[in-house]
Amino acid sequence: MLLVLAALMPACRGAARPLPGSPVPSATGTENIAPPDRAPLRLPLGNPRIEVRKGERKLLLFSGDRLLRTYRVGLGLSPVGDKVREGDRRTPEGDFYVFIKNPKSAFYLSLGLSYPNLEHAKRGLRDGLISRTQYDEIATAVRQKKRPPQRTSLGGDIFIHGNGAQTDWTWGCVALENEDIKELSGAVEVGTPVSIKP
Repeated sequence: MLLVLAALMPACRGAARPLPGSPVPSATGTENIAPPDRAPLRLPLGNPRIEVRKGERKLLLFSGDRLLRTYRVGLGLSPVGDKVREGDRRTPEGDFYVFIKNPKSAFYLSLGLSYPNLEHAKRGLRDGLISRTQYDEIATAVRQKKRPPQRTSLGGDIFIHGNGAQTDWTWGCVALENEDIKELSGAVEVGTPVSIKP
């Protein structure tokens, strides 16, 4: 049931259609072949984790402390600063986890991130963007490593997905080239920690 619902969720709410000038998925799927100079990852990884460095436009994949891959990324249309609210088009910063792997994403493949996290929820409660009940729902989801509520004033539907990394074009997601999200999605599982840094 969860996978059926996930297939219906758009990656990066509000961006169901690519923006003008953004990459368009290929109908042939030939862009999904890994570059020939890249040796396949040895799976399963031991303690995988993901780090996104927004300022460098890079996503790093680690196995424990060992760096395995560095991928180029595109960010939200407003790439500087932490996400605060729905529609600000910022990619959030902080510590998250993968709560779902979506093989039927509108953007090739996607990994759902646990935004809003507890820090965003605390700030949202303090600033009057969410209610105490919404804060408690977010806190419970994070504690249980589940999907946090996605329909609050803080925004939601933040994914790592495909469809191109050459520009900042998403509504707050982290975008990779299709061959890169294919490799990344195959290497990590639900629960994988994700750190997004300025």
